[in-house]
Amino acid sequence: MSEKNNFELLLEKLEIIVRKLEEGDLSLEESKELFLEGVSISKKCKEILSETKLEIEDITKDLD
Repeated sequence: MSEKNNFELLLEKLEIIVRKLEEGDLSLEESKELFLEGVSISKKCKEILSETKLEIEDITKDLD
């Protein structure tokens, strides 16, 4: 799976988690578990974005 597809899938999953948490129909324990999963997904997304930024910087430095 490409990094772009992986990022988009992770972002979709994070959006679903946020929606579920905002609905407020979960128990405290379920909310906590979803929140922790969301934090983990958010970290993965940040890593992918950081790697992509470095790749773009590497590509564009050759243009100068």
